[in-house]
Amino acid sequence: MLKGLGNLGDMARMMKAAQEMQGKVAEMQASLDTITVEGQAGGGLVKVTATAKGDLKALSIDPSIFREEDREMVEDLILAAVKDAQGKGAERMNDEMRKVTEGLGLPPGMMPGL
Repeated sequence: MLKGLGNLGDMARMMKAAQEMQGKVAEMQASLDTITVEGQAGGGLVKVTATAKGDLKALSIDPSIFREEDREMVEDLILAAVKDAQGKGAERMNDEMRKVTEGLGLPPGMMPGL
C-alpha cells in the first residue's frame, strides 16, 4: 500500500511540474510579441523587422534601388527579406521554447504548446 502512495507522490510532482511548465510556456509565448528580429535581402538594401511570432513591424528600402525598371527585383527583395525575418522569428521562438522545456527530460523534438 505504501508503494502506491509513492506513485501518488510522483504523480503529484509530475502534475506540479506540468503546471509550472504550462505557466512558463504561456509567459514565453506572450514575450514573443516583444522579441524582434530583422530579415534582409540584397545585401541589406531591403530590411524587414518582425516579432518572433512573425508579425511584420517595419520595412526599410535603400533609395538607391528605386528605378522603375527594377520594380520587379525590388518586390522580390521585399519578399525575400520578409521570408528571412519570418524564418529568424520561428528560429527564435524555438530557442525560447527550448529554454522553457530545458531540463524536463523530454525526448528531442518534443516541445509542448506548439
